[in-house]
Amino acid sequence: MEKKYDHKIQEPEIQKKWEEKGIFTGKIDKNKKPFTIVLPPPNANGKLHTGHVLMLAIEDILIRWKKMQGYSTLWVPGTDHAGFETQVVFERHLKEKGKSRFDYDRDSLYKEIWDFVQENKGVIESQIKSMGPGLDWTRYTFTLDDKVVDTVYETFQRMVEEGMVYRDDYIVNYCPKCGTTFADLELRHVTRKDPLYYMKYGPFVVATTRPETKFGDTAVAVHPNDERYKEYIGKEIEVEGLNGNLKLKVIGDTFVDPKFGTGVVKVTPAHDKNDYEAGRRHSLEIKSVIGLDGKLNENTGPYVGLSVEEGRKKVVEDLQRKGLMIKIDYDYEHTVSVCYKGGHDIEPTVLPNWFIKVENFKKPALDVVINKEVKIYPRWREITYVKWMEEMRDWPISRQVVWGIRIPAWYSVEENPSIQVTFLNKKKERITGKVSDLIKKYSFSEIEEGLQSLIAPKNAKSIISKARPNGNYLQETDTFDTWFSSGHWPLVTLGYPNSDDFHYFYPTSVMETGWEIIRFWVSRMIMFGIYLTGKPPFSDVYLHGLVRAIDGKKMSKSLGNVIDPLDYVSEYGADALRMGLISGTANGKDFAFPRDKVVAYRNFANKLWNMARFILLLMENNEVVEYKEGNDKNITDVDKEIIQKLRSLIYGVNNSLEKFRFSDASDLIYQFMWHEVADNYIEYVKTREDKGVALGVLKYVFTTGLKVLHPFMPFVTEAIWSNIETNGLLIENRWPE
Repeated sequence: MEKKYDHKIQEPEIQKKWEEKGIFTGKIDKNKKPFTIVLPPPNANGKLHTGHVLMLAIEDILIRWKKMQGYSTLWVPGTDHAGFETQVVFERHLKEKGKSRFDYDRDSLYKEIWDFVQENKGVIESQIKSMGPGLDWTRYTFTLDDKVVDTVYETFQRMVEEGMVYRDDYIVNYCPKCGTTFADLELRHVTRKDPLYYMKYGPFVVATTRPETKFGDTAVAVHPNDERYKEYIGKEIEVEGLNGNLKLKVIGDTFVDPKFGTGVVKVTPAHDKNDYEAGRRHSLEIKSVIGLDGKLNENTGPYVGLSVEEGRKKVVEDLQRKGLMIKIDYDYEHTVSVCYKGGHDIEPTVLPNWFIKVENFKKPALDVVINKEVKIYPRWREITYVKWMEEMRDWPISRQVVWGIRIPAWYSVEENPSIQVTFLNKKKERITGKVSDLIKKYSFSEIEEGLQSLIAPKNAKSIISKARPNGNYLQETDTFDTWFSSGHWPLVTLGYPNSDDFHYFYPTSVMETGWEIIRFWVSRMIMFGIYLTGKPPFSDVYLHGLVRAIDGKKMSKSLGNVIDPLDYVSEYGADALRMGLISGTANGKDFAFPRDKVVAYRNFANKLWNMARFILLLMENNEVVEYKEGNDKNITDVDKEIIQKLRSLIYGVNNSLEKFRFSDASDLIYQFMWHEVADNYIEYVKTREDKGVALGVLKYVFTTGLKVLHPFMPFVTEAIWSNIETNGLLIENRWPE
């Protein structure tokens, strides 16, 4: 046995042994109970971060523990195409080359991103393997594999046929910079100061942060109980404008805060969610004044073509010039919605979108949690899930991005002449217009081949089909929300609906993931699992906390506090990093990266190695009297005490793991091996005259301790085992009773 444990040598060698023997290849064994985990798929174009390491460590503990207990285990790996995020990364790549997505037709851009991802996706796969997880790579799945796309299409078609899908003009969270919509959950809300403008509106003064949208106003609103304005409700007022006067109805609605500004607000249904809902209640016209490019449109008269910021500045100047700007409060503090990725201001916009009716879809997924068919750990996280499911509204599932699973809806250009399309013609010029006009100048094939995007009215006729229909049909250019496709993850990874894997390993056992996506992802997996199979896709959900920077702040490149876990693997070893993240962290809560603990567990690995070398030295010089469980002949009270403590350890670790209390379990085994065995029992063995008997007990206690420690620190325990025992790999041995 080498004098020193060198993780840089040992870890790759041990990983190779596991792979060569196919230790973690899942096997269908009807004589065993299955235990299945599907890995939450990291971004195929990303890099391993500390959250991934924590996730891998937790799931690997469960897989190794259950495998040693005799279960037929399967842990399925995969990576995520991560639609919007990957497209953003690729667009940065294009920018470096002096290009943008607008230089490509849709199909060509998709192929470029596909090639880019294929070139880079091996990076995170190799990084994952370096952590030593017991994944079955023979069952690897990518979220754009044909089997995934086919299943998503079949689900969508079924939902359409069952009346669960509809298209409608609806106000959505649109980011002009990113060119896509976002669900409410995908927004960030930031507090900042913006000017609050007080403008004369007929007999009123209204306060707004958005004077540039006044051209889309179709009413003014007051609170129905506001005594100052009750007499105006239901009447029409004339408002002097910048592009002709406006006649606006005065409505009474409780969404108005009488304490905000003057208690009178302008209503712009096309560009504000509250205004949109009020517009629906009062049957107001919806008049868009901002295009998808983020610029003021033809409804703004002389301001057409200006950006929102430019338009606001010019409108304010003109209102001041005409004496219609009463005052400006430059210190108004309010909350603004921005997109979660780029931090750009969200522009609420009315667009045709595909929606899922969730009322009946979500109820079974709520019931299984309330009835404890699916248990959420830590238990206090359950309330987040329940509240979200109770409040969930119809789900917009279409995204205006290229990278993803394209919605299989086809529009006949003859039957839908008002479709707006943007395409590159043969000269690579970008052309936009109604298809009925464009088809007069360009051939259908030129439009189809150069197609970048299309917007079909909400009542457009479509055919839902994976295959292209005969005739002049253009396919929907929107893609599915990634949560729609990844909601199928436990199903597609196991070959739903008819594979042997699916029949044996589904439902899976545990879904382990970060708490922040319980609403995004966990809820959708449960909904789809029940909808398609009648069963929830897993019985337990464990939600780990987020790993923050050493100072406790969120990791950020701009703050310079991002931790690269591979640096720690290189310096201290994967075992030390895994154990450092697991040990001493509050169950399911966020925590600061525990650098000191990583160092401490590197020292623990060295301690175990030295303990093993000492035991081997004793074994060379003494004949070992092998101890067998239950045979207390010739052993001392101290021997019996350490054996009893070992039994208590096994019970405690099992009990903690059953409750997903990983930190408690890791602390128990650490305390036992270091303090009970190294500090006390080994010192006692040194004084024993009957070295053979004492050594037999020591070897038994130490090797059994290695088994219990193995799920937490698999590399060093496997390396030590191979030097002491001859009966196969440690992972192949039975978990102690």
